[in-house]
Amino acid sequence: MSLQYIKDVANIKFDKNKCIGCGMCLDVCPHEVFAMTINGVVLEKKDNCIECGACSKNCPVEAIEVKAGVG
Repeated sequence: MSLQYIKDVANIKFDKNKCIGCGMCLDVCPHEVFAMTINGVVLEKKDNCIECGACSKNCPVEAIEVKAGVG
């Protein structure tokens, strides 16, 4: 059985212009919200976000903002 999350409620913002492609968000996210592409990091599965904040706390350039709420 796979878990399903509520669609379109996660309060996470990703600023691709600030991102330096370090991949830290990929390493710390427990639900594989981010992915690395040939063009850099992308917010691939926003609905998987549980708003734990690990990505934003570990982003060296503050490209990610998470506000805990429903997620």
